[in-house]
Amino acid sequence: MKTQWMVAGVVVLALGAAAPWGVGYYTEHQWQSVAAGINDSQTAFRVETRDYDRGYMNASIRGSVTVVMPETGEQQSFDYQARVSHGITGSLMDFSTPEDLSAEVKKYFPDERPRLTLETRIWGAGIVELTIPEVNVTDEQTGETMVFSRAYGRADIGSAGTTADIILEWPGMTVTGPDADFSVSDLKMEQSVEHLTGELWLGDVDMSLASLQISAPQQPKVAFSGLSIISTSDATENGARLNADASFKLDEVQANGEVFGPHEIQMRLDGLDVASMEALSAAMNDMQHAALNMPADAGPQAQMQQQMAMVQKISEAFSSLASEGFTFGFPKIDLSTPEGPVTGEIQLSHPELSDEEKQQTLLVMQGLTGNLDLSMPAALVDNNPGLAMQVAPLIQQGMVVQEGDRLHMVGTLEDMALTINGNVIPLPPIF
Repeated sequence: MKTQWMVAGVVVLALGAAAPWGVGYYTEHQWQSVAAGINDSQTAFRVETRDYDRGYMNASIRGSVTVVMPETGEQQSFDYQARVSHGITGSLMDFSTPEDLSAEVKKYFPDERPRLTLETRIWGAGIVELTIPEVNVTDEQTGETMVFSRAYGRADIGSAGTTADIILEWPGMTVTGPDADFSVSDLKMEQSVEHLTGELWLGDVDMSLASLQISAPQQPKVAFSGLSIISTSDATENGARLNADASFKLDEVQANGEVFGPHEIQMRLDGLDVASMEALSAAMNDMQHAALNMPADAGPQAQMQQQMAMVQKISEAFSSLASEGFTFGFPKIDLSTPEGPVTGEIQLSHPELSDEEKQQTLLVMQGLTGNLDLSMPAALVDNNPGLAMQVAPLIQQGMVVQEGDRLHMVGTLEDMALTINGNVIPLPPIF
């Protein structure tokens, strides 16, 4: 019996001794997989690993993150380094900026640098933590000052990366200068997400911002207070359909010496076909990839042909999305103004088509239905010349009618025609 326990003890010790090596090997390959997945899933930036030096209990990584400007394709690279500690069941990756920072960057972080850590477990769980230290910088030449409060973010990742709980806390920042003053205060976000398929995720988001203020010399101060965004999404029919709700609220706005609020907009999406949404997302990504990877010597005709092919692909994806049926709209629009509330609702829907109907492109447009109901104070138009220039032609055409002290626009969409206050506007096919 004693011999058996000795053998068992030796096996346990051997496994414990070998575990850090195995965890290190797993971590290196997992990091390579994650970096490749990030690069393949989007075009905004690329994660590159130049050197991964793995030892028994630890490892070191050196690489760069390259940001790509979507408008111009211009690239900007930033170096990073990381220390990796191997344990028995997981690893801790501690990312930081290189020691030889430029003087321009060092002035923002003279004492403490941003820190990103990733703690992983071999069963697919992980914790990501990001800390950005306080920044207090003054430009002696311009007199501009920036104060950036300490920010903290955390993501608890589970189920092999298919679920995550995310929090973000940022007390805010203030920028003051001769041209303008800008401040943001108390940003908070809590988000729970679950991977559905492809690039689609489900979950809940609760975000709030206490205030945002902008002021400039000889200009009225503009301030927004009490912004909140709450959204939820879920899937039905075994993940084939996507539904989502979102609410945007703002307690008050200060502008031109007046304070008015509250404001609220609600959004609703029902029955969106997941497969068609994935196809549309892929088509838009392909268009972005094609634009960034267009050969420098490509002539105007080649560029035009590529653009037409991409537009056709996106058009087909939109058509497929509509033919599967959906409902989208804003069931509540309630905006406060000094003259009174602007209220309304907008909804657009399309029924699911049969296989035979899907072959007839025009039926996609013919099936669209919707309604529009907007109301605003007439005084709002009278007191704003810019708005009056846009609304006046609509009043002359009978699209907007006045009832008492308010202006109304009521319309319906059906049978390829938009009817607004009795005025019928035929519509051409859009797909």
